[in-house]
Amino acid sequence: MKALKQELVPLMGRALCAGFPSPADDYVEEALDPARLIVTNPASTFMWRVVGRSMIARGINDGDYAVVDRSLTPKANDVVVAVIDGLPSAKQVVRLRGGRLALDFANPEMGPLILDEASEALIWGVITWSLTPHRPPPR
Repeated sequence: MKALKQELVPLMGRALCAGFPSPADDYVEEALDPARLIVTNPASTFMWRVVGRSMIARGINDGDYAVVDRSLTPKANDVVVAVIDGLPSAKQVVRLRGGRLALDFANPEMGPLILDEASEALIWGVITWSLTPHRPPPR
């Protein structure tokens, strides 16, 4: 795999106001390396392109890029890459009555995820970030 050149991106002000901005925040505060922000363990971090709408209630949309860390132990409320019957998919980890953990969709339009007895499922990694392209690059 070819290593990519890392570029720093200027970090503007303290925050991006989603209401009425303050003119006082109109300055560059520091430089930020986006890869260092989203990748805390490079040896175990991968990206996947999301296809589908099963995670929209968690803010993960069709066309997003999911950043997945394989070194993390999944816990309740995490979104994970689950390999179900050999197919990777994004699923939410939920806590059932009695404390057991299970996988489910995060889309109110979908019913619960029900796996039959013959299904095989394993957790491949934990999704730590999803990156939404608001103006996708030209193809």
